[in-house]
Amino acid sequence: MNKLTKITCLGALNTGMVMGTALPVFAFNRPTDLLSLQQYTTPQGTASFGQGDAAITIYPNGMQTLIGKSFNVYKLFNAENAAGMESINYTFNPKYAPALKDVVGKRLNKAADTVTEYEVIDYIQTLNTHQTEGAQTEQTLEGSYSDYRYFIEELRNKMVELGLSADIVTVSEVKSDGSFTISGLDYGYYVVDEITDNAGTYQACSLIMVNTANPNASINIKSDYPELIKKILEDDNNVGWNDMADYEIGQTVPYKFESNIPNMNGYDSYFYAWHDKMDDCLTFNPDSVKITITDGTKTYTVPTSEFTVNTSAANETFEISITDIKEIVDREFDHMNSDHENVYGQTVTLEYNATLNDKAAAKTGRSGFENTVRLEFSNDADGDGKGETGYTPWDTVVCFTFKTNVSKVNNHGKELADAKFRLYSDADCQNEIYVKKAADGYIVINRDSLGGNDHTGGSEPSEAVEMVSDAKGLFTIFGLDSGSYYLKETDSPAGYRELEDPIEITITADYVSDRNSYLPGDGATDKALVSLSATAHVKEFLNLAWSQKDQDLQTNAADGSVNITVINTVQNKLPVTGSSATLGLIGIGTLLTAAAAKKSRKKNG
Repeated sequence: MNKLTKITCLGALNTGMVMGTALPVFAFNRPTDLLSLQQYTTPQGTASFGQGDAAITIYPNGMQTLIGKSFNVYKLFNAENAAGMESINYTFNPKYAPALKDVVGKRLNKAADTVTEYEVIDYIQTLNTHQTEGAQTEQTLEGSYSDYRYFIEELRNKMVELGLSADIVTVSEVKSDGSFTISGLDYGYYVVDEITDNAGTYQACSLIMVNTANPNASINIKSDYPELIKKILEDDNNVGWNDMADYEIGQTVPYKFESNIPNMNGYDSYFYAWHDKMDDCLTFNPDSVKITITDGTKTYTVPTSEFTVNTSAANETFEISITDIKEIVDREFDHMNSDHENVYGQTVTLEYNATLNDKAAAKTGRSGFENTVRLEFSNDADGDGKGETGYTPWDTVVCFTFKTNVSKVNNHGKELADAKFRLYSDADCQNEIYVKKAADGYIVINRDSLGGNDHTGGSEPSEAVEMVSDAKGLFTIFGLDSGSYYLKETDSPAGYRELEDPIEITITADYVSDRNSYLPGDGATDKALVSLSATAHVKEFLNLAWSQKDQDLQTNAADGSVNITVINTVQNKLPVTGSSATLGLIGIGTLLTAAAAKKSRKKNG
């Protein structure tokens, strides 16, 4: 089978690390003899080879786990210390001499079988840009782009070509600090080659490291990968960016991704892409995409020419990709050292908008409208400098919308048809919240969709209508946000007096206290939207006096409904004067007069 591997190289083990760089990916047919090598795990964080007193301890990058990683361990040279530790002598491990002679011979323009042990060791010494004497002197790391790195790449390639075997260590457990140790080693110059298949995982391959073990070496893995956090903006009650929000239909829903630039030293290029999947009740706006990179002092806005928005990716709403974010960071945040290594850790922010569309009318309340994202990133600096790619875990946020069921009756419970209403965002009824007719009610048209800003500005849509109660006195408004609305009766049913003042309806969505811990599917439970409540303030002029009252409305978080009954009071007739007998005589006289006039017309005719 073809297997992609990468190498981590440890020199003759000492108390300090000589270098830590990245090696390329090579595709090769795994030699059959590798299947019979000694294999080790790391119970309690240690794999013991049982050969000598030396040890290699490998530390993770920050909190990034080493569990599950696998390594080939090669000893290229034996190492012998002088009695006073003032010098160290290396000699071939015969097993790897053919590969060493071949690679060095090509660089010295000599046939491999004529290259001596001294020539190999002395040539490798010429690649050391940080010369130090002695057996236990700490050395400075060689750079990620050093000649030594490329020499080790070539050497590893030759060892693979020749099918040279190694011991295999798979990290099953780590110590409390996240490290693991390879103990029981002879003094020597070791290569540790990570063979973990990290393609598609939330991992990154370790970069090349070199040291001399006599007796111990400590090595920090340089593998690094970005982390991603997604947020939605809640525009109510100064909540701000979090994992949960509610919006009106037609309203702009802002989203934000925050991630970091990992240690990209050792990579020639670095792929960086966001993959997003959103509920079909949300409509993505490609023109709203904005990407910025900042180091806290400088902020760079990535132009559209440096990223691609793909809305035709399979099973995704969109993919936004930067082919080589390393090129951008190295150009805009240039802090290169003498080894041509940059300083990374910048923050990347991607912002975009979606619109809550009309489909949301059928899904008010739980389970909400989820939007989930993951980041794809280069995770192996070997080969072409990009290697395979990995993915962060999906991160999900959710938004909700609600509806109000209106029942129009008189104060005796009679259902009233043909009452007309409009909805406003202010008590003075200056800013109308437009609605359009739907099959089973009315759908809100937020002014964000009309060129305005939420509840102000924009042009009145041609499909805007008044709301009218049906034969049963009912109508429903779909797509409401948390907050206050003003329902104004504009025309009462025949024979009834309109309510002079609008009814203030306040909708309150109660979410969990930790609004930054949303998990997929929580929107269908009370782990996100805990409850829904609403109140109504009604003001009415009756019997020469104003009557005001507040009432709690019936709600249902499951379907996101608020129920309100709007009452028109039955009016009495105005008073009259005279007696009932007089009225009767007047009526008879009128009838007689009409009959006489009719008879006269016939006679004259």
